[in-house]
Amino acid sequence: MRPVESEIIARLTAGLQPARLTVHNDSSHHLGHAGHDGSGESHFTIEVVSDRFAGMGRVARQRAVNQALGDLVHRIHALSVRALAPGEGQA
Repeated sequence: MRPVESEIIARLTAGLQPARLTVHNDSSHHLGHAGHDGSGESHFTIEVVSDRFAGMGRVARQRAVNQALGDLVHRIHALSVRALAPGEGQA
């Protein structure tokens, strides 16, 4: 696991206490595209299930994820987030 991916996991775990968390590094699919910085850690997909999302709308959930990530958000070019409360769909 690489440094940014590890930090994403650590920050989301600390900030959201997820029941389930999956982080996919999609950077290799974006070689040569805008935003690919050569680090191999520029594009990510996150799937997170947390009790904290209960009663929140989609935008509020995105804000909660961004808040948990803090300044790390500025080091990531593209971040796709699927944030669910327990019992909502499959993550």
